[in-house]
Amino acid sequence: MFDVIRASLRSGIQAQDWAGVERSLDEGGNAVLPRLLTPAQCRQLVDMYPSEDAYRTRIVMARHGFGAGEYKYYAYPLPPLLEGLRHALYRPLVAVANRWNARLGVDGRYPATLDEYLAICHQAGQARPTPLILQYGEGDYNCLHQDLYGEHVFPLQVAILLSQPGEDFAGGEFVMTESRPGHARADVVALSQGDAVVFAVDRRPVAGKRGTSRAVAMRHGVSRIRRGRRHTVGLIFHDAR
Repeated sequence: MFDVIRASLRSGIQAQDWAGVERSLDEGGNAVLPRLLTPAQCRQLVDMYPSEDAYRTRIVMARHGFGAGEYKYYAYPLPPLLEGLRHALYRPLVAVANRWNARLGVDGRYPATLDEYLAICHQAGQARPTPLILQYGEGDYNCLHQDLYGEHVFPLQVAILLSQPGEDFAGGEFVMTESRPGHARADVVALSQGDAVVFAVDRRPVAGKRGTSRAVAMRHGVSRIRRGRRHTVGLIFHDAR
């Protein structure tokens, strides 16, 4: 089944302009993957939300000061669609992650496959799955934050919009900020149903003086929902303590 799911995702992943994705990540810390999932695949994930069987925990955001809305972390084994996506997306993104580490002078490198990387996480006590699905209703929002769950942090993650803007909801834009000494910058990333945004989890390199690179801090969130209901899946490649 896993091989069948992975094959069904191959066309959406191969259709992406990965050279353009790398340029966008280098220039602004985020990049859009258009039509990564079909409307049917999006509905499949949304329809699973009321069930409790697929999840390890539910978080009500207001209780923790995270915003308003809720999300659920998936349990292992992940749904085959998300398991296939997580593995397939890791392969092109690990090259960017390793290049960023080299630019920042970080000695560590990420292994070629997600299985190898998760084994490192699990050996360090980070064994809880981090992929999640988020549900927002009218008035809900997500505060700017970083998804850091332990010592091991993969520097890129992916969010996939499962709902259709203008039909299922209004508002609820994906927002990303970059903080540098003396100023901050915000990006609002427009997405349609099935589109994904790849973005920096924590730090990314930017050009400094004399050709060197330095790190800038990145955060992401979701603006207030004005109408309807919005669902998103988040794919994080490191696991949690």
